[in-house]
Amino acid sequence: MSEIIFGIHAVQALLERDPQRFQEVFILKGRDDRRLQPLIAALEAQGIAVQVANRQWLDSQAEGGVHQGIVARVKPGKNYQEGDLPDLLESIENPFLLILDGVTDPHNLGACLRSADAAGVHAVIVPKDRSAQLNATAKKVACGAAENVPLIRVTNLARTMRLLQEYQVWIVGTAGEADHTLYQSKLPASLALVMGAEGEGMRRLTREHCDELISIPMAGSVSSLNVSVATGICLFEAVRQRQA
Repeated sequence: MSEIIFGIHAVQALLERDPQRFQEVFILKGRDDRRLQPLIAALEAQGIAVQVANRQWLDSQAEGGVHQGIVARVKPGKNYQEGDLPDLLESIENPFLLILDGVTDPHNLGACLRSADAAGVHAVIVPKDRSAQLNATAKKVACGAAENVPLIRVTNLARTMRLLQEYQVWIVGTAGEADHTLYQSKLPASLALVMGAEGEGMRRLTREHCDELISIPMAGSVSSLNVSVATGICLFEAVRQRQA
């Protein structure tokens, strides 16, 4: 059983975090890249075999993604389950969570994971249906964050939100029609931020289970932001308030 990761940042992050997971690494034949050479040296120092492959083979492994001349076959990482959530909540004093309701683009999932990691989010929660897979493309965009932030897939998102509320987690959803903005809200330390799908926003049942709805104030002619951009804005306003 193995999975593919690709890209300099994704390989570097896993090497630093869990080098035992590497099975094989392939680099592009004839590529002389200053960023690649230190990584190859670090892999070989860990006793990891580095082989040469042609571009066509690397492209096929990366399924059209930008592999930057490096592809690795690795053992699967920890697969977080719905049942892990209560233990996680009990082990953290002020949980800081991100819920993605129906984000189906792996590029956006990876970008949201990257922002979540940077903001210090304890876990990202997604529904099992209508959600992007944590594939090699998502991991490449996440730049190593996929190895750092637990991604928990849940069968019933509304039920999970009720569980969070039992643990005194305040759930804030983002919606254009909210009656106040992100910057007018006093976000508590124990927080789950809910971001909706690209274009459609949150599903009705998800919206109904939020404790509060907020919007991002928009001054220009664009009516909405990419979900990963909006996620970054909201997460770091929460970070600002948590630190204050």
